[in-house]
Amino acid sequence: MTQEKNVLMEFSMTPLDKGESVSQYVSRSLDIVDKSGLEYRLNPMGTVVEGSWDQVLEVLTACHEKMSSDCNRISVSIKIDYRKGKNGRLLSKIGSVEKHLGRPVQK
Repeated sequence: MTQEKNVLMEFSMTPLDKGESVSQYVSRSLDIVDKSGLEYRLNPMGTVVEGSWDQVLEVLTACHEKMSSDCNRISVSIKIDYRKGKNGRLLSKIGSVEKHLGRPVQK
């Protein structure tokens, strides 16, 4: 049975004990997200992943496990939007706003 992709999860995960520039640690999380096969969008402040509840939490857990392997303090911010019966919302939510505006937005 195919799991519905009715969850959008936006998260950011940052080590607090590695100095000012942490992109090398953040990029490891993006590698996990990318290899998960789930639809996602990277933005300057985090990553949005679309999948089932279990799928997105599995990705989050894998990212945490990787980061905690050599980081002693980690800040995690998570926002989850669940909507029963709705799939493809990673793009459709933006499309809906553009429809109401009557023009495209920056992506």
